[in-house]
Amino acid sequence: MGEAPLILVADDRADSVELIGDLLAMEGYKVVTACDGEQALSRIRAHLPDLVLLDLNMPRLNGYEVMIELRADPQTAEIPVLMVTGWAEPEQRVKGLQLGAEDYLIKPFDTSELLARVQARIRAKKETDRLRLAQRTIRETFERYVPPHVVERMLLDPTQVRLGGQQQRVTVLFADLRGFTRLAEVLPPERLVDVLNGHLTVAAKAILAYEGTISQFAGDLIMAIFNAPLPQPDHALRAVAAGWQLKQGLLAYHQRLPDPLRMDFGVGIASGEALVGNIGAGELLHYTAVGDTVNLAQRLEELAAGGEILLTENTWHLVRDKVRVDSRGSTPVRGRTAAVTAYALLGLDGQREVAGFPRQQHSADVSGTRLHDLVS
Repeated sequence: MGEAPLILVADDRADSVELIGDLLAMEGYKVVTACDGEQALSRIRAHLPDLVLLDLNMPRLNGYEVMIELRADPQTAEIPVLMVTGWAEPEQRVKGLQLGAEDYLIKPFDTSELLARVQARIRAKKETDRLRLAQRTIRETFERYVPPHVVERMLLDPTQVRLGGQQQRVTVLFADLRGFTRLAEVLPPERLVDVLNGHLTVAAKAILAYEGTISQFAGDLIMAIFNAPLPQPDHALRAVAAGWQLKQGLLAYHQRLPDPLRMDFGVGIASGEALVGNIGAGELLHYTAVGDTVNLAQRLEELAAGGEILLTENTWHLVRDKVRVDSRGSTPVRGRTAAVTAYALLGLDGQREVAGFPRQQHSADVSGTRLHDLVS
């Protein structure tokens, strides 16, 4: 069982404070009391209770004035307030609700009604806290891996996002640099990191432009998932478009580099079922995908030459009307007994706008993103 909820009771009548305090204590709640508005405000800020029972007619600050102060302070703005008062006129009740009170109870009150209203407000507070925790978890999990506007969309409706492992259909993209090992043998470490970061930043921007989730960086390799954590009916096309934009982005980036420092990515893309979610051990959880689809995407990436994008047959079937390919036919793949049919991507139909996303617009969403911001 969790810790008992803390309730602050503010009333200038000592007998009311004692009665309400005893009732709540018998129900297992922890109670803090205040006898005027200023004391109530001070103790609310000190204790941050789960609920405030607030009288309106109090000295120093009345209940309305306390409400205004509470809602103006970000630290106390979300604390629920149940007004318990003898001020019974409709306009008085309306004013209290307009200032942010969640409920209103007129004195003299029935004790069973008071407890029922308290229980309802505490339940609502727990649900609100649960949603805030879900939002914080979503933000902490995904803000480094997906564009900021995607995180905000997830926060608007956290129910769309399942953070635990679940089997679902995805498209997975792997991209790995060719020639990195050779460069690592001859470049000073500082220069090598700069060149590596430049290439990986091009890849990251291409993936984020089509709202892919960057699952991992591993040396000179990058992995991305499409259709998770948010559903994307056109996930295969997004992944293929991201792969093609990666290829085109490198052409522009290489114009700023001397020939010996130019590296190309080999890219593999596969669509199918995978287990997606927070996977790891203890505190070292990581949002990723595992399964045969993931393995196949990485195997195709290993087979791809620099500058080549290989698709599985499943992916090709999902995008066949939008792409131009060269069939590689039956292709042996490491770790699999049966060969797979692979396709090399030659281009996209309507390259300037794919899957309804103008590239310029989505590149702008991440144009200020540095690789350090994505992986730190």
